[in-house]
Amino acid sequence: MSIAGSNAEPPLADAGDASANPIIRIDGLNKWFGSFHVLRDINLEVAPRERIVICGPSGSGKSTLIRCINRLEEHQEGSITVDGTELTHDLKNIDAIRREVGMVFQQFNLFPHLTVLENCMLAPVWVRKMPRKEAEEIAMTFLERVKIPDQAPKYPGQLSGGQQQRVAIARSLCMRPKIMLFDEPTSALDPEMIKEVLDVMVDLAGSGMTMLVVTHEMGFASQVADRVMIMDDGQILEQNTPDEFFNNPQSDRTKLFLSQILHH
Repeated sequence: MSIAGSNAEPPLADAGDASANPIIRIDGLNKWFGSFHVLRDINLEVAPRERIVICGPSGSGKSTLIRCINRLEEHQEGSITVDGTELTHDLKNIDAIRREVGMVFQQFNLFPHLTVLENCMLAPVWVRKMPRKEAEEIAMTFLERVKIPDQAPKYPGQLSGGQQQRVAIARSLCMRPKIMLFDEPTSALDPEMIKEVLDVMVDLAGSGMTMLVVTHEMGFASQVADRVMIMDDGQILEQNTPDEFFNNPQSDRTKLFLSQILHH
């Protein structure tokens, strides 16, 4: 039921050819919170259009890793390069990267005093300096894409959790990012709302968007991921294709995690 081929939909930013240079490159990444060593010597390359699911136990560093990619968290050692730009203290570099990287959180982070449409228009108007009429057209396009155009005039408090999370996804897409980061986007939702958000993410994956998704939704991982990785104790413990990851895990820690999560 993908709507990726809809004629009315403007194309997402072209992420380039998957055989090209990595769109994200992380070398020797280390991060501490005080004395707690939260990320340890992380090395990772993400190809354009690649879809990676990151799983692992609570406190393993998954969310911190993807929050470093758009500088919501600052790393102390190593380098992160996004679409050819290295993340440094340079605010211009940070702004340039944030324009290309959308992020969806556990909590929806919508402005309660703005309508759904206004929430989606805000960044294109203020950051991309887009005319309001054009921003409104794009916002409606992506609200249609996440299947809630009828909610445009409502306020976030009038929507269900699943609807609010779909608004959050649409809001990120309005910036036409090359990369989307998802930090456990369904963990705050009631079970009956999870599928509607995952369906939107499956559709998005089918459109060729580069995606890094922190989630425990293993069905989603097996359906859309090019690569599944598990983190533990601040390190990437293991990574593989979904088929190999689920059917032929290499480490005892991965086997334990999968046994706990798949038989929960």
